[in-house]
Amino acid sequence: MISIQIVNAQRLAQKSNFVRDASAAPASEAGGIKEIIPAKYQKRYDEWKTEFLSTDIGKAQWDMYSHHPRLQITITIGGKSVQGAGTGKYKWNDAGELVAATIMLGEKLDEGYPSAVYYPVMNALEPFESKQLIGGSVLAATKIAHEFGHVMKISVTSRTLYNLQVQLFPIYNKIFLSNGYNVNDPRLVEIAEKMGGNPVQIWEDREYWGEANAMVYLRDRMAKESFQCSIFGRIKRYVELYASNYQERFVQIANSTAPPYRCTW
Repeated sequence: MISIQIVNAQRLAQKSNFVRDASAAPASEAGGIKEIIPAKYQKRYDEWKTEFLSTDIGKAQWDMYSHHPRLQITITIGGKSVQGAGTGKYKWNDAGELVAATIMLGEKLDEGYPSAVYYPVMNALEPFESKQLIGGSVLAATKIAHEFGHVMKISVTSRTLYNLQVQLFPIYNKIFLSNGYNVNDPRLVEIAEKMGGNPVQIWEDREYWGEANAMVYLRDRMAKESFQCSIFGRIKRYVELYASNYQERFVQIANSTAPPYRCTW
């Protein structure tokens, strides 16, 4: 499960002092992290990456994928979502193991706060930047952590199920739009059973796993900040309002913070 991957990365962070340059080890031919950054974005990307690697969990996750025996993650900057990011171009080998994924970062990743409804962690940072308690690089690093969460989620999703979801999403949506938005339509119920949920449920589950990993990054990054519990308080409020069905994954992260830096959830 994805939670196991996060735990393994945490253990790696605890066991290693990670005394090295912010630029991680080069990717191997079989796996690793491949960075394709246009020269005009290199400086800002280096700032975002340095911020992400300033935490033990960020270093651990980067190290885990830099030395992965099979999976190659390509990171680049571009796309239409200039303040957002996205992960895709997944590939699996014949054994059904994920071997490729691409993370596309927006050129203004350090700007813009997505809605609290599906992004309770990232949105919770907004007032703290306006008060100049954090910089844009923290927001960008949080978004990078979110995308790493997507990779973790897909890596434990079978190729067969993922491809089935891609195939059935448009069929489900077409029926849904034509039947008066009736989710109890037997045809939709059958499709949802095959996919493991309806399209909204599947999508939000992926996004909340991304946010869970973003919260792990913030847990480490804000551990000694005086306003840490204020951030966690905002996350808690948004999760309770909009993501109550997924609250447990956030509670576990909040409770994993070591005293004396633990905030009440």
